[in-house]
Amino acid sequence: MNIEEYISTGILEAYVLGELSEAERTQVEKNISLYPELKAALLEVEETLEAFAMKAAVKPRAGVKAKLMAQIQKEEEVKSVAGTKTIIESNTAKETKVVALASSNTYWKYAAAASVAFALVTSYLAFDYRQLWVQTQANLDNLLAQNEQMAKDYNTVNYKLDKIQQDFSIIESTAYNKVVLKGTPNEPEALASVYWNATSEEVFISIQNLKEISKNNQFQLWAIVDGKPVDAGVFDAGFDGLLKMKNIKGAVAFAVTVEPRGGKPSPSLETMRVMGPVQAKG
Repeated sequence: MNIEEYISTGILEAYVLGELSEAERTQVEKNISLYPELKAALLEVEETLEAFAMKAAVKPRAGVKAKLMAQIQKEEEVKSVAGTKTIIESNTAKETKVVALASSNTYWKYAAAASVAFALVTSYLAFDYRQLWVQTQANLDNLLAQNEQMAKDYNTVNYKLDKIQQDFSIIESTAYNKVVLKGTPNEPEALASVYWNATSEEVFISIQNLKEISKNNQFQLWAIVDGKPVDAGVFDAGFDGLLKMKNIKGAVAFAVTVEPRGGKPSPSLETMRVMGPVQAKG
């Protein structure tokens, strides 16, 4: 936890002023028990609030005492002279008590008012800063999500560019023999190309035109080697560029049939879509 950032949110002030929900108070108390720095900060907040209230207290005006004395003397003048001394002494004590009480009441009145005002201001600031912190956190999360999406998009674009560059290098390479596979009576307009490297035995296929087939089926590439069909792998239509197939050695022709998903060990000749011979490189 970033202690300074947590304290700057104003949550400790909100805790002291009782502005938090039960769940938030529980979390604050848990954090205080875990981090001594938070406990020290909480004590500092409490002392600051108390000091502010004491500083905001106002002493009674000087005239209060004089007015009280005059009122007491006026009331005592109607009484007997014999009890004057006792009464004066009694009133003197009463005066001191009344003044003290007035001072105390005035002090606490202003102290309470100052405390309420401070509480309101602090509560507003705590709420305002907390809302600002929540909004900032939300904005940060949103920005991080956007950056993550941008990174994914960037990686996707880079992958596609790398794929295009790799495909072009194969198409332009003299090491690969391009085998054009033309449509059969099953699909006269069909067209595909195979790029075969006789040395590395690598095989790539590119689809220019093949009709869609059932999801229960797949296209299967075959290489004719020594007069027999050899499985070169299965594929689904819809891919871009070149698709890597199984390595083949000694091919004289390639063909594509439609087979059950996963392929078969031998081709269904009646479903053949395209076929083409390997031309000798000039």
